[in-house]
Amino acid sequence: MNVIADLCLVPIGVGVSVSRYVAACEKVLTDAGLSTRLHAYGTNIEGEWDTVMAAVKHCHEVVHEMGAPRVSTTLRLGTRTDRDQTIADKLRSIEKKL
Repeated sequence: MNVIADLCLVPIGVGVSVSRYVAACEKVLTDAGLSTRLHAYGTNIEGEWDTVMAAVKHCHEVVHEMGAPRVSTTLRLGTRTDRDQTIADKLRSIEKKL
């Protein structure tokens, strides 16, 4: 099953700047072969359900290995059975209406 996810991963106990942790997680997602779109407060991800979930777990592991004692994640998921849909499809639909 394909899923579009919105991931917001926050390392806790590492100071104010978290960009190096976000970059490490983005690399995990890319290396997993997932399509992503970074935004100001997270990342949209599209791919096969199990691949996305495994990559999110790997993000946690990598961020912990980098020294973050805690990681808090918010994850929103969307699936469809009526048709295939990509992140680009969703954005195009909105942009047409603007």
